[in-house]
Amino acid sequence: MSLRVLEPGPLTLVQDQGRPGWADLGVGPSGAFDLRALRAANHLVGNPEDCAALEALGGGLALVATAPHVVAVAGAAGQVSVDGRPVGSGRVLSLRRGDVLRLGAPAVGMRWTVAVAGGFRPEPVLGSRSFDTMAALGPAPLSRGDELVVGRPHGPVSLETVPAYIAAGEVGVGVVLGPRDDWFTAQAISTLLSCPWRVDPVSDRIGVRLEGPSLDRARTGELESEPVVRGSIQVTSSGRPVVLGPDHPVTGGYPVIGVVVDTDALAQARPGDVVRFRRHRA
Repeated sequence: MSLRVLEPGPLTLVQDQGRPGWADLGVGPSGAFDLRALRAANHLVGNPEDCAALEALGGGLALVATAPHVVAVAGAAGQVSVDGRPVGSGRVLSLRRGDVLRLGAPAVGMRWTVAVAGGFRPEPVLGSRSFDTMAALGPAPLSRGDELVVGRPHGPVSLETVPAYIAAGEVGVGVVLGPRDDWFTAQAISTLLSCPWRVDPVSDRIGVRLEGPSLDRARTGELESEPVVRGSIQVTSSGRPVVLGPDHPVTGGYPVIGVVVDTDALAQARPGDVVRFRRHRA
């Protein structure tokens, strides 16, 4: 059983929950950028939440079913069609043999998540089917004509509808300060938490770069490279923050002023969108 790629779109990757535990070998965790969408789409089609799905950047992905399949589309919001008929995202869709699923350009958000009952089954690498864009590790990005092998369905599908959770134009995220907030002035901390930051167009799965005022340091000198995690807010030598995404390096030399506790919303932030940081309350 498979789905065939008619059009891959700008960048479509197989992603699951990632490959944690390899940092000592220099291998990052990778995994779906929007983990909430991955869990939701897998839940709808009856999969365990760690099954591999597709993460499609922007519009243009088209898949043809070579056998009957049950799929669900989550994450971004916009036009989805089956054989040219508009269908809703956030719910189960049945594909007959020969049906074509197409994703249009998102009206809100950046990344679609497509799950299929049984999950996509490329060969895993270091225990994960995720593709790491920085290390070029894992199943390659989709190309026209690829046959996507699908596993056996796991369980009953859901009749629920998953509502869209993306706010157009502005994203609010919780942040825990540290571990290197003491490298910055009190004014820099205040600016980080009060300023509207705009998403730079060069942002990707490695890091979401933000445009805004410079964050001044209280300390000079260079920081020795130290471990970093998804959501780390590194401040570059220019004073601009970069929020690390799933394909981040395992270490970094820029001081981390804080860590975003939930990066799912950043996966859907478009160039020019506003990001606002707020203190996370446990």
